[in-house]
Formats: sequence, C-alpha cells, structure tokens
Amino acid sequence: MTQVHRSALIDCTKGLACAAIVWHHLAFYGPMSDVARQAMPEVIDWLGEYARMAVQVFLVLGGFLAAASLAPRGHARFDDPWPRNARRFVRLVVPYTVALVVAIVVQAAVRPWFDHPSVSEDPTLWQLLAHALLLHGVLGEESLSAGVWYVAIDFQLFALTTLLLAGVTRLAATLRMRWGGRALARCWPWAMSGGQALVLAGVAASLLHFNLDAQWDVWAVYFFGAYGLGMLACWAVQSPRAVGAWSWAMLMAALVLAALTLEWRPRIALAGATALALVATMRTPALARWTGWAPLNRLGRISYSVFLVHFSVCLLVNAVESHFWPQSIAAAEAGMVLAFALSIAAGHLLYERVERHVPTWQAALRWQAGLVGTGLLAALLAGLK
Repeated sequence: MTQVHRSALIDCTKGLACAAIVWHHLAFYGPMSDVARQAMPEVIDWLGEYARMAVQVFLVLGGFLAAASLAPRGHARFDDPWPRNARRFVRLVVPYTVALVVAIVVQAAVRPWFDHPSVSEDPTLWQLLAHALLLHGVLGEESLSAGVWYVAIDFQLFALTTLLLAGVTRLAATLRMRWGGRALARCWPWAMSGGQALVLAGVAASLLHFNLDAQWDVWAVYFFGAYGLGMLACWAVQSPRAVGAWSWAMLMAALVLAALTLEWRPRIALAGATALALVATMRTPALARWTGWAPLNRLGRISYSVFLVHFSVCLLVNAVESHFWPQSIAAAEAGMVLAFALSIAAGHLLYERVERHVPTWQAALRWQAGLVGTGLLAALLAGLK
C-alpha cells in the first residue's frame, strides 16, 4: 500500500495548474492581452480558451487529497462531519476574504480612470454578504474577483463528501448497536465499501447527468465527477494489491469513456487523464519518491493564495500599462510577464502572512466583517464623488 503524504508530484502538478490559471486570466481579461494578440494571436487565443481547463486538475487533486485525509481506506475516519466542515470553511474563508478586500480596494482605486469590463460595479450589501458566506454562486451574485466561484464549489464538494462518508458509517454503527456481534461482522465491511459505493454512484451521476447541464454549475454535483475521480484514484493508490489498483483504474476509465461517449467534453477527458495519471505515477515507487523542482514545488504549496490574489494584481498592472502605453505591443507583453511574477509574489505574501497560519472562527468573522465593511465604504466613497 502506498502511503499518501506531502507529495512533490502533487505539489508540482498544482504549481503547473496554478500557472495555467493565472495565464488564462491574463489572456482572457484585457486590455494588455488585446494588444499582445497582434504579435502572438495563437498563444493568446489558446490561453484564453484552453488554459482554464487546469481547474479540472485542481478538482481531481482536491478529491484525491480529501480521500487521503478523510477516508484513505474507503470509510470515514470521523463520526461527526460538522466539525470537519467548520474547519474547512474557516481555512478557506480567511485567506479568501483577505484577497477579496484587496480586490475591492484595487477596483475602487482604478475604477475612476480605467473603464474596462473586468472592473466590477460598486458592491452591494447583499453581494458582500453572499460572498462572505460562500453563497454568491447559488444566489446569482456577480463575482467580486475572477475564480472565486471555485472556493464555494470546493467547500460544497468537501461538505458533500463528509456527509456521504459519515452517513454510511453512522448507518453501519446503528445496525451494529441494534443487532450485536453478528451485525458487526457484516456491517463494518459494508461501511468500508459503502462509502466508496456512494462516491462511485455520485461520480456516475455527475458525469452522466448533472455535468451535461450548465444550470447545475453552481452546485457541487456538477463538478463531483472530477472530484470523485480523484477520490477513486486515491483508493486505487492505497490498494494493498496491484490487481485492486488496476481494477479501480479500469472502472474509472470506463466511467470517463461512457461520459465522453454520451457527450464529448474536453474538461472531463482532462479530469479522467489526470486521475489515471495519478494512479500510474503514485503506484510507481521511483515517481512517487520524486523530489520535484523546488520553484514549482513552492508554487504548488502557495497555489491557493496565488489563485485568490492574482486577479487583483493582474487588474492593477493592466490598468497602469494601458494608461501609459495603450498601444505598445512590447509594453503589453512585458506587462503580462510582470503581472504573472507579481501575482506569485503577492500569493507568497498572502500564504506567509495568512494562509499557512491555523485560522480561528474569530479571525474568520473579523475578516468577513472587514469584507462587508470595506465594500460598503468603497461604494459610499464612490457615491460621494
């Protein structure tokens, strides 16, 4: 059995996916990319269209790490899912709200002199509250920063997973208490496989139904196919026998092929390839022990902070560059490279100052209040001008 711990392979993969997302947003949101497209249209178009699919890699890795933490052998390591979900919410929300405060301040600063669709309108109270509670997607509120929809979906996926796993374990425990020792032998193995069966059913439902309808894309069920594939990959890696691992892999491949036969979706093809690659590499000792490349390792570790803060940095660089050198191709290209580098630097700062520290509910509430207060103050000051 392979022991899943801090993996350079996973960190490096997260680093590559993080870089792809930053470059996607640099290409998708102008105006620097609009000017740079004159010199490299194929590159800008590819980044704008395809680099965003790196989100699927994060989804798969998120499911893999969730399974390794919550249920490495298929059954829950916990009885009560709510404390787990509360800790997850706090860990996500503290750096997230810090980054949103930065986004509000940056947009308020550039809005008077940078007229561009990437700059949001002044936030409303309802919009701010929805963001603070990770409900902006389901309530249909415009995002205050690019990519923040993913944070809400990540929490939904984690919460759904804990509820599924804990529900099966609780049911088995209830039967064991009611029926005694004979049920113990029957129900506990069922609980171990029952959690996996529910996840498998959830993956199938997502890939073959929910993921086909974009109206579900604010809910976890739309993305559970990719996330669940990551969980299945973890159980394949953790399987004590090679035949078990490859049985899982063949089942995953069959689900992905069925989904792609029903409707071709490149994002699902990438999710399936990522999950199967995880099984192949993590089950290969030499690859599993790979120490990676230090800068990419580091980027993977700070990827959440970079993901949160990079849009504000890119927006600010876009505003400055387009104000002083609006038609310069060289300045646009240099500005995109500078924005990428500054995004990593800002992500590093957010990680060191906020994310890597164990958060508390008090810190989360302070920053949620700070988010609402900053947004209302920015809207008030804008109204006074």
